[in-house]
Formats: sequence, C-alpha cells, structure tokens
Amino acid sequence: MPPGNPYLAFVVPLAASNTRWLLGIFAFNALAPSITATVFLFFVSDRLGLKEYAPAFLAVYFLAGAASMPLWTRLARRISLHALWLFGMVAAVAAFVWAFALPAGAVSGFAAICVLSGLAFGADLALPPALLARVIDANGHSGQREGAYFGLWNFVNKLVLAIAGALALTLLEGLGYSRGAQDPAALDALAFTYAVVPCALKLVAAGWLFAAWRQQRF
Repeated sequence: MPPGNPYLAFVVPLAASNTRWLLGIFAFNALAPSITATVFLFFVSDRLGLKEYAPAFLAVYFLAGAASMPLWTRLARRISLHALWLFGMVAAVAAFVWAFALPAGAVSGFAAICVLSGLAFGADLALPPALLARVIDANGHSGQREGAYFGLWNFVNKLVLAIAGALALTLLEGLGYSRGAQDPAALDALAFTYAVVPCALKLVAAGWLFAAWRQQRF
C-alpha cells in the first residue's frame, strides 16, 4: 500500500458489507445531534430568549450523557447491543421532540429536556463503538486493522458534522429564519429545524438499525 495514500487503508473495511451497514446507520443517526448542535445557540437565544443559560444547558446535557455511559455499558452485557441502541434512539426522540413546543422563557422545561436527552445520548456514545469492535472481530481483523476501522469511523464522524452544519443552515434560510428574527413564522421554522428534523432523522436511523438487526447485517 503506497504510504502517500492513507485513504487506501479504508478500502479493506469498506469491502465488508457489515462495515458499510454499521457506518451508514452511525452516520445517519449522528446527523441528528449534529444538526441540533449547529442550531442550538439560535434556538436558545431567539426562540427561548435564554442566551445567558446556554452554557448551563450544554453542561447539563453532556454531563447527563457522560453519567449515563456506565449504565448503557452495563446493560450491554445483558441485552443485545442492537436492541439497546434502538431503545436509546427511540428514547432520545421521546425526550427531545417536546423542544418544538417550548415557549419563551421555559428554563425548567428545556433543562429537563437536556437531562433526559443527554441520558439517551449516552447510548450513542457507548454502543456504536462496541458494535464496531464486534464488526472488526467478525471480519477477522482484530489485532490487524483496528486503526483503519477507527480512522474511517472518525472520518465519517467529521464528514457528518460538516454536512449537518451546511444542511441546517440551508434549511433555516430556506424556511425564512435569519439570526435574531422574532416573527412567529421564523421562530417556528427555527424550532422545526432544531427539534423535528433531528427527531425524524433519528427515527429513520432507528428503522434502518431495526432492519439490520432483523436481517443480521452486522
């Protein structure tokens, strides 16, 4: 393999269908939190009017996610990784979709959503890497090509972040929202992009994961 062409290292992992299935679901699922991350400050500032609370909301969300990881990891020893990740996706939607209906000034309501969706986010942090490790082992590449697999995983993650940012901002502009807008239609467009679009994407990813699980794709 030519040393000047590092991307050729991705060829072997991508040649396996189980890798492609897992990466596809991972990427589609990752679009959801990446879009909310892009729109978060706009939503908190303009829709909720709580810009000064933004750091606290973020801290609550990520702390809840980190705190829940040991629980998801422990459950993974007893429950199918596919079923558990599927449950985490559905739980994230159930916790987060209510953000669309929040009125201005809803500090406690949004804080609760941050806690609950953060707890569900722990599943996205803990379970996909475990599934990737299982795929590596199934492909007979343990101790040989882990670097290529995880390099591809990180590349896809960064690519998703870039796509999500462009997608979210394009959607906001197309729906008539601009930063600082206060008219109801623009704020509804903002809430739709922040809450409804990511939840819809996560449900599609959940359906894709369910199909992969039933068909034993990975």
